[in-house]
Amino acid sequence: MNLRNTILQEHSKKHTVKIVNYIGNNQQRFDELIKLFLGNEYRVTQRAAWPLSYCVQAHPNLIRKHLKKIILNMKKSVHPAVKRNTVRFLQNMDIPENLQGITTDICFEMLNSKNEPIAVKVFSMTVLSNISKSHPGLSKELKLSIEAQLPYASTGFQNRANKILKKL
Repeated sequence: MNLRNTILQEHSKKHTVKIVNYIGNNQQRFDELIKLFLGNEYRVTQRAAWPLSYCVQAHPNLIRKHLKKIILNMKKSVHPAVKRNTVRFLQNMDIPENLQGITTDICFEMLNSKNEPIAVKVFSMTVLSNISKSHPGLSKELKLSIEAQLPYASTGFQNRANKILKKL
């Protein structure tokens, strides 16, 4: 399968599942997906984000060697799908200690940004909440960031925020 061409063929859940099934637990195929995801082709990176997220959910071991590059990629001006799918899978992972600082900085940036989509903010909130379990000092800053946005936030943001505030 030519992964790049397949990614560009269609953008649907059915097609995403086809790509995920093709990659399976194969590190070489996953590495190829990562290369496309981190590349410079706007449409390819956007469309590679969804299958990447599903692959990581199914086989989290595949992302380990790429995790730093993936996290740093969120600092670039990338398609919102890239950020959304990255923080989506990060919220279900144990982020290594050496990457928690940069992940925290990036997630706070996205959470506090007026320009990020709600899903990116909500997933960032969860990543920060998870990191704060091992770094309790972050809880106060996270609480302040959430509370500052609550009065003007969407229902989805408020729902997640209230759940996280209860945990903090």
